[in-house]
Amino acid sequence: MTGRLRRLAAVALVPTLVDIGLLVLFRQHFGWILVVADAAAIAVASLLSYVLHRAVTFRSDPYVRWVEIPPAFVGVAVVAAAVDVVVLRALYAGTGFTATGALIEAKLVALVAAGAVRLVGYRWVLLGELTRARRVRWPRPPAPGDLRLSVVVPALDEADRIGDTVRRLTGELADVDADGGLEVVVVDDGSSDATADAALAAGAAQVVVQSRNRGKGAAVRVGVLAARGRTVAFTDADLAYDPGQVRRVLAAVEDGWDLAIGDRRHPESRTLAHPSVLRAWGSRAINWLGYAVLLGSFRDTQSGLKAFRSDVARFLFARTRVDGFAFDIEVLHLAERHQLSLIEVPVAVTHSSRSTVREARDAVRLVVDLLRIRHWSAAGAYEADGDVPPVAADPVPAPPGGGGPRD
Repeated sequence: MTGRLRRLAAVALVPTLVDIGLLVLFRQHFGWILVVADAAAIAVASLLSYVLHRAVTFRSDPYVRWVEIPPAFVGVAVVAAAVDVVVLRALYAGTGFTATGALIEAKLVALVAAGAVRLVGYRWVLLGELTRARRVRWPRPPAPGDLRLSVVVPALDEADRIGDTVRRLTGELADVDADGGLEVVVVDDGSSDATADAALAAGAAQVVVQSRNRGKGAAVRVGVLAARGRTVAFTDADLAYDPGQVRRVLAAVEDGWDLAIGDRRHPESRTLAHPSVLRAWGSRAINWLGYAVLLGSFRDTQSGLKAFRSDVARFLFARTRVDGFAFDIEVLHLAERHQLSLIEVPVAVTHSSRSTVREARDAVRLVVDLLRIRHWSAAGAYEADGDVPPVAADPVPAPPGGGGPRD
């Protein structure tokens, strides 16, 4: 924490103090006109801020990637400086005072206004950069794995329906099994019933049993790391996305995307049975809360259907820490951080009336987990050893408009 405080002081407090100090010097000591004094102070402080950010902050953190884009820094800094000058002139000239204290008070308000402009401006710049980055397919070597597809199914107290889920997946994806191999990996997340036995009896290739209930994130992580497929997907035990939807994300990954997400809010998606009003609004609220962690704009962070190249899946899930429902957002944050390609595909979804979600309890836990992800990100906790899977050739840009099933 001490190191983080030092970095914060260096990249935020020092340029601010320089800005205020130079303004007072130029205006009160040299007698420069207000607009010129403020503009000169801002120019020096902005240059210092840029140099300090490049030297001090974590370059791998997507939230500070703007330091690698000088034109973006200059553009946003110019707009913020204009706001600073206008606000300062309006406040200071309106007081009729010339005292240093009044000048500093007006400057502090101007800095707050300019800071808001910078925050919005840099986020907008990064949103554009990250959106472009995730729409570039990186032609990597063939993904490792003994089978074509692994489908991970987290399950908690699902003894009455996990058997049907396994049989539907293996039956309706029999063509995938015949053309490269398929496995269904069921993760029993500390069930109090015979979920594991029912999954085995139905023909699941792997059944991983956790001794206690740890959460969906932990269950998916365990299943992904145990999977043997070249593409690894996960879906829910209620099969809200039928096995045909699994084919869509499989096809997207095999088409060269690192990640594929079933997007319930895609214009071409269909909802066959609608969720309750509470669940629908809760899902939207989670998407909005996700912006505290994610820079990109995702229509459906909590989709229960996602697929990955096997090496990408292991790279991401080996670094995840969240055991609860916020794990989806953590995975997307890691994908942003490492500039992995991602596509959102349309799906048909049938919402189940039965759920393991406990709204009040899980909402609090999710907010706490989002704060923890943001803290871990700023602290460099996600910078573990290892690299993203290697690129075999030049990147392949998506077709106009984003390409693939998203459009």
